[in-house]
Amino acid sequence: MAYRRTPAVQQRLDAQREAIADAAVGLLAERGYQGLSIAAVAERAGVATGSVYRHYADKSELMVRIFRSLCGREVDAVVAAADAARPHGAAAQVAAVVETFARRALRNPTLAYTLLAEPVDAAVDAERLVLRRAFAAAFEDAVRRGVDSGDLTSRNPALSAAALVGAVGEVLTGPLQSGVAAPDTVPELVAFALRALGARP
Repeated sequence: MAYRRTPAVQQRLDAQREAIADAAVGLLAERGYQGLSIAAVAERAGVATGSVYRHYADKSELMVRIFRSLCGREVDAVVAAADAARPHGAAAQVAAVVETFARRALRNPTLAYTLLAEPVDAAVDAERLVLRRAFAAAFEDAVRRGVDSGDLTSRNPALSAAALVGAVGEVLTGPLQSGVAAPDTVPELVAFALRALGARP
């Protein structure tokens, strides 16, 4: 007869899986991807190393799960900011997306650098593509509205959105890696994005 886990056992395993994930996020925020190991995650979570491997085949699988969760959270934040700014027009939406993404990243530079630019395994890097596409979609929606209303002069909303995602990520990479950003970094990013889209004064 096949073994069936009781609800209590399943609940304990689910809690352990969450504790491992939380420990990994904490270590990423402190040390980045290269500084994280399964042994360190196990120690932080208060479990045996073998318990981590019970839930995740290797570091890459664990990080894919973490990246997916963290990236989803960041996408939700910028989409919410764009929705809140919607009544104020497309330019306000674009500004809200750039500002929300940049300020959230700069609040936790080590973790944000890991999500955006630190060298990682191929499977983890694939999650970055999902993140970039989701951010581009948030930009594209605002840009299309702006073009339709005449507030923005971009001729190709999809291309403009993808370019903005790349530009914002590139500008933030240095400050995130060093942990130091100039006071005008975010305002200048917002101004650049609006100029690039041909926002009308």
